[in-house]
Amino acid sequence: MLILLRLIHILFGVFWAGTAIFTAVFLIPTVRALGPSGGPVMQQIAQKRKLPVYFMIAGILTVLSGLSLYWYDSAGFTNEFMRTRGGMTFGLGAAFAIVAMLVGIFGATPTAKRASALGAAMAAAGKPPTPDQVAEMQRLQARLGMMSALGAGLLTLTTIAMAVARYIP
Repeated sequence: MLILLRLIHILFGVFWAGTAIFTAVFLIPTVRALGPSGGPVMQQIAQKRKLPVYFMIAGILTVLSGLSLYWYDSAGFTNEFMRTRGGMTFGLGAAFAIVAMLVGIFGATPTAKRASALGAAMAAAGKPPTPDQVAEMQRLQARLGMMSALGAGLLTLTTIAMAVARYIP
């Protein structure tokens, strides 16, 4: 069971953190640079490819498997392990991951859906977007960029904590 939990934790964690970093560093800035033509890209990713759903599933599986592993290592969240520097580092990494998941669920996902829907409406209109639509899209893309950067930063900190925790005396 521990091997399965570690596999789930590592594989889904790698997907979650790697995709978050790619999204924040490459995808969102590219879509913003494309202006109105970035709408179909976001629509494809959010609605057709369902990236927000995959993010949510990966985040939930990573956090639940990680909490299970932490529970096992700490003998049910009760032993001295949680007071060691390594145990506290795992706990700090878990806190970063949980906050990143909340940012994704309550910040990035709804914003991406709104931007995707607006992009679809602009494309379906068959005419250039109105100044209000352009302004709203820019606002949504800026918010999505901020949320993506925050989530990617938190997941980077999580990854660092998880990578070094076992080696901290």
